Amino acid sequence: MNVTATTIFVALFLLVTCLGFVAARWRKADLNLLHEWGLGGRRFGTVVTWFLLGGDLYTAYTFIAVPALVFGKGAMGFFAVPYTILIYPILYMVFPRLWAICHARGHVTAADFVRDRFDSRMLALAVAVTGIVATMPYIALQLVGMEVVIGALGFPSGGWIGHLPLIIAFLILAAFTYTSGLRAPALIAIVKDTLIFVTVIAAVIVIPAKLGGYGAIFAAVPKEKLILAPPSGDSLGAYSAYATLALGSALALFLYPHAMTGILSASSGDVVRRNAALLSAYSFVLGLIALLGYMALAAGVDKDPAYASGFSAYGSNFAVPALFLASFQPWFVGVAFAAIAIGALVPAAIMSIACANLFTRNLYKEFLRPGCTEAEEARMAKIVSLVVKVGAVVFILALPQAYAIQLQLLGGIWIIQLLPPILLGLYMRSINASALLIGWAVGIAAGTYMAATQSFASSVYPLGVLGVTIPGYAALYSVLLNFLIAVALTPVLDLTGRRGAASAAR
Repeated sequence: MNVTATTIFVALFLLVTCLGFVAARWRKADLNLLHEWGLGGRRFGTVVTWFLLGGDLYTAYTFIAVPALVFGKGAMGFFAVPYTILIYPILYMVFPRLWAICHARGHVTAADFVRDRFDSRMLALAVAVTGIVATMPYIALQLVGMEVVIGALGFPSGGWIGHLPLIIAFLILAAFTYTSGLRAPALIAIVKDTLIFVTVIAAVIVIPAKLGGYGAIFAAVPKEKLILAPPSGDSLGAYSAYATLALGSALALFLYPHAMTGILSASSGDVVRRNAALLSAYSFVLGLIALLGYMALAAGVDKDPAYASGFSAYGSNFAVPALFLASFQPWFVGVAFAAIAIGALVPAAIMSIACANLFTRNLYKEFLRPGCTEAEEARMAKIVSLVVKVGAVVFILALPQAYAIQLQLLGGIWIIQLLPPILLGLYMRSINASALLIGWAVGIAAGTYMAATQSFASSVYPLGVLGVTIPGYAALYSVLLNFLIAVALTPVLDLTGRRGAASAAR
């Protein structure tokens, strides 16, 4: 047990726990109303929204997994940097319009918007269920990131004793989320992001100085990990995989319910536009985080016997914790690990709130209790947020970690299928709801099939076109098919519907 690091870790964790409960009195309002509990009353300004979205999108698993991918696969791991750059023009152009419509119509979720826009209960149900199912493994992966740093502090990596800190952390998370709603992660995100920025800046200065500079770091990295493998034969190889992963991930990210919740909690469309510019600071930091993978390779932490048990338990996900343990004094290790663990709490809280909003508005109220009061609506959302967190903990403790990773892989393929109803719903009045629903079903099936052909180990599918193999992100391929079907079937179904109406009139 690293006593000093653990003491700092626990102290910072207690600080954010207090903030989580204090948040109920921050911008005090009636938290028995769903838009107050689940959207912070739609009153967050530019700065709070910046921290909230940053804390929401750049998670503990990002801090662990992106450098781990660079550590294990090399340059391919850097696809996360251009994809976060591509996100912000999309955010600037599309989402202020969505915010304005949702604010004017009182929508709490994207499924509310789809229900209102297309007057289709089943299409809205598809949007809600897809959002919930795609988000659940995302919450579980936050636990993976937290579990890695807790193990690195010296806690046992297995058994109920080993899992006890994780269970305690999520009980605390459940309590302050139930009490304070979205205000809690919004306030905690300010602390979390500050700690992340301090940790990353210290890492990119101190660690290279110890390793002989960036020149020495890049010289120590195997050449095959410094650049993408060039195309060979009749395949575009890593080039097309890298490009489609970046573009598909950018199109999908803000469709996740937790990202949508962060956007809809803003106080105006202008706040969303400002954040489209300001959030690029996180992309810069993400590039620095990715470099930690190369630093871990240069430091040779995987060859150090002191960290052999960590790599045995967590694989390449242990690269960053091992690098910090090898490079910093114990007190700063505690700060860094607390930043990562708190980086799990913020998105996990927002994700559970987003799932609760979807379930309450688009399943419970729509199908089970249409006449429920606003207080009943808020109470049900609070209960569902607890159930979601418990489900994520049980999932990660009772099932192999690989299942969470595989489901997260599928989650990206599934969530992007919401792009046609949301995007086309914002800009076109003539798209048929049934065509969108069929396109959604085909996209889900096609994307899942592509992942299944890769044994759910990769989301890159080798598509053959005119004798050329184009390995690419299955999510992007499947959503293109979704779009084509929705557009192609719209005139057919409209014509069929008109004929049916004419026959009925006769």
